[in-house]
Order: sequence, then C-alpha cells, then structure tokens
Amino acid sequence: MNVTLAYLGHSDLKATSTGQILSLAPNLAREAVAFDGPLLQPLRFREAMSALHDIVVSDLRHKPRDKAGYLAWKKSEESRLNEIRRAAYAVAAEEMNARQAMPVPVDFTRQFERARKKYWNGRLEYSRYLQRHDVETWRLLMPCDPVITVAPDSLFFECFSGDESSYGCLNVDREAGFGKSDSTQLGTTNVDYSWDLYHHFQALRSYGETRFSIDPAGFEVATASQPGYHEEKIDLPAGWLRGFMQLQSAMTLPGIKVMLSRETVYSLLAWLKRNKARISPRAIRFELVAGAPIKIVLEPWNIELIDRHVYDGPPTEPVRVWGGRRLLSLARTLPLAESFDVHLLGTGLPHFWVARMGEMRLTLGLSGWTVNDWTRSAALDLIAPPAEASAAFIDRVAGILREKRTASARAVELATGESPALVGAATRHLAHTGQAIYDLTAGLYRWRQIMPQAVGEAEIGPPHEELVGLQKILEHRRIEIESSVDMPTGGRVVMAKVDGSHAIF
Repeated sequence: MNVTLAYLGHSDLKATSTGQILSLAPNLAREAVAFDGPLLQPLRFREAMSALHDIVVSDLRHKPRDKAGYLAWKKSEESRLNEIRRAAYAVAAEEMNARQAMPVPVDFTRQFERARKKYWNGRLEYSRYLQRHDVETWRLLMPCDPVITVAPDSLFFECFSGDESSYGCLNVDREAGFGKSDSTQLGTTNVDYSWDLYHHFQALRSYGETRFSIDPAGFEVATASQPGYHEEKIDLPAGWLRGFMQLQSAMTLPGIKVMLSRETVYSLLAWLKRNKARISPRAIRFELVAGAPIKIVLEPWNIELIDRHVYDGPPTEPVRVWGGRRLLSLARTLPLAESFDVHLLGTGLPHFWVARMGEMRLTLGLSGWTVNDWTRSAALDLIAPPAEASAAFIDRVAGILREKRTASARAVELATGESPALVGAATRHLAHTGQAIYDLTAGLYRWRQIMPQAVGEAEIGPPHEELVGLQKILEHRRIEIESSVDMPTGGRVVMAKVDGSHAIF
C-alpha cells in the first residue's frame, strides 16, 4: 500500500526566553490536526515518550552471527564475476523484450506476491544489519512515523515495533497533562519523528515552561516550494498493516484483567534482565485464584512473585504468556508508575500491559510470543463472538463515533438501539479496518483513522483461511452441537459433530 508522508520542516525542541517549545511537524497529507498548550509534567512525559521510543526500536528476533569480515573478503571476488553478470543481464533483457507481446500469465498474482515477499525479506535483513552497524541510516528506513491523535479528552501516540510483535500507545489526559490550549483541532495524523527529537526529549526539565505544539501553520502549506517542506512516499508491506489492524481488534476481545504493583513489575523486569532462559518452557505463568493474592511464576526457573493485590475475577486456569523480554520496554516507567494493569486473553494469546502514571498511561501490546508477530496472529478473528453486522449498520456506528469522537459501548448501544453483540461486531470491524480504536484504560471507543481511508482486504490481505473454512461450515449448517458443559474452574466443554466427525472444543 503506497502512503504519502509530507511534512513542513522537522519536529524539534526549541529554547525560548521563558522555557522550551516541543513542536511536532504533522503529516500534511492527512486531515488537519492542531494543538498548542503548556506541558504540566515534562519529566513524566519525557520518561513515557522514551519508553514509547524503546518499543519502536525493539527487535528481539533471532540475530545470526555477524559475518561482515567474511563478506568483505568475499566481495574481493566480485571483479572476476562482473563479466558473467553483464552477459547474464543482457540475455535476461532480451528474454524480457521478447515476452512484452505475450499475454499476462494466469499465475501472475502468485508470482508477484512471491517476488514482493522476497523483496521484503531482503529489506528486513538489510534493516537488521543497519540497526547493528548504522543506527542513523536504519532510522531513516523505519516503516512509518508514529501516529498522534488529538481527542476531546486526551492526546495519544501510537507506534509499532521493528519486529512487528509489540505495540505502544501513550495516552495523556488533556485537562491534567496540559494547560489551556488556544489552538486545538481534533483528528489523527502522522508526526515527523527522528533520533534528534528523541535526544531532545532527554533535555526536558521541570524548571521553565515547556509547551507542546502540533504546529497549525503547517496546514496552510499549498505548494512544495515552502522551505523545510519534504515529502516521502513509502510502500507499506501488507503484513505491517494487517498486524496493526489485528491488535486493534484484539483490544476489543473479552479477557481477564489483573492489577500488579510497581514492586512486582520491578522484580519481574529485574529477573528477566539478569537471567536468560536456556531451556523450555520460557513462559510467564499467571496463577489466579479468586480471593487470593495474584501469583506470577517465571519459567523455567519457577521463581514465584506474589503481588499484594487480590484477584477478584472469575475462576480460571493458569494463563501462560511468552516473549517476556519485550516487557523491558516498560523499565523507564517504573519510577513514575503507580500501578500496572495486565489484560490477558488466554494462554499463548496476546496480552496488554498498562503502566498508570497519573495523567499518563502507557499501553504495551504484545503478540502471543516474539516470532509470532501480529501479522501471523490473524487467527484472533476465530475467537471473536460470532456476530456479523451489515454494511449499513457499520456505517451508522462509524457516523456516531465520527461525530462524538469518543463513546462507550453502552452509549453506542443506546444511540443505535441494537444489542451489545451487534454493536461489538460493528466496532470490531471499524477497528480492524483502522477507523477506530478501543481505549483499554478508559473503556471507550475512539474515532481514530490509522490511514486517511478505510483499510480493506486489498491492503491487508484476505481473512484467515481457518476463518473462511469456519464460515463455510456455518453457512451450510454442517455442525451439530451434542452437549455443552460448564467447567468448575471456568470455560465450557462443547461436544459437536462436524461433517460427520465428532469434535471437542
């Protein structure tokens, strides 16, 4: 999917006679968004944005041994092969010219997808090399700048990690986090973000006023002749978009919420920082018993962390989550966090960690495990409630959210007069197409367009093949429920006959 990013100048932190101005350059190709107000807690904002930055640059995929020296030696042999390459290129050029008059092959789409996959694999490999050897150049190749949304009650920043397994969202209450703003325009846009801006963040101090500004003057730019205007055209891979959409849908799914103290999270991060698991299992196990303190077990060491908070939710089996080293991105929030909320969808499924810092909340969304990034977590659609909303009803819900900008599920139900299941299906669809987001910390749906237009199947690819198969089974009524039994520790065991074969769910 081709995306145009156009900025007037660069984001920067500038010194003034009375303090500092943190000015973010918005994407001129998006809807007009503006905000200007004093930052009341610059130190807290500095640490929260730094934690968000750690999420952006995190990449915990396996990194093979560096062979730069060997490759440099091998490069000396290139001169001997140059003539062979030129000859092969000439032959290939003649073949291509001969095929110009031929019809398009039947499997052209498959060949194109295979070639594009090869290109993106090569680009990611090059990106990982630059990340180790040339960080400045690597930053220039980041897939997309962070997204910022100005909502009626808050500002929030969103980002995606380099390995596409972690999602970060910093939410700042407008009333408690900023002073009075005389220039506000609601909406969503990309902001120009660079390593220089990250280093400027480290200079934020509590003495002197710091103003936060999304420059409204940028929206008056009509031509590219303005000084400081720069435009980037990038081709986002389908996997990046699909991953971003999937995690938005995951936020709307029902799960288990537990609260952890700062001390427990510190102990968890300290152990993961100092120790690396050599054998399996490498999970973080949550043992939740109603009326008992929350217990976390770090595998394979079987280290137990007992939190002072008591679990008061429904009975449940132990929940295991993987890829715990990604939690180290929360380290900078520890001195300022009051508590942490953890939203668990189930064993091996995505989970969300929310650091509560007064008027700020940092949400870290993690896929099931590091290599199972959000792109390959498309099967989340399979555990969503089986309700389907019509296109007309989805447009109606979109109109309500677009008008109100922020609304609870109950408010949408009252406005439409429809059931919670149907409203949930509509909001999940809007989240999956990048038009809305569910705010875990506030329990609200927000109108937020990740792209200027709705993202469809053409951009993010077809639905999961297992979901397509399930829909065919349901359409042809090839399933028969034989029994359903509620389990004492939560959940339900369902016995059914599918296409004549017995199955247990």
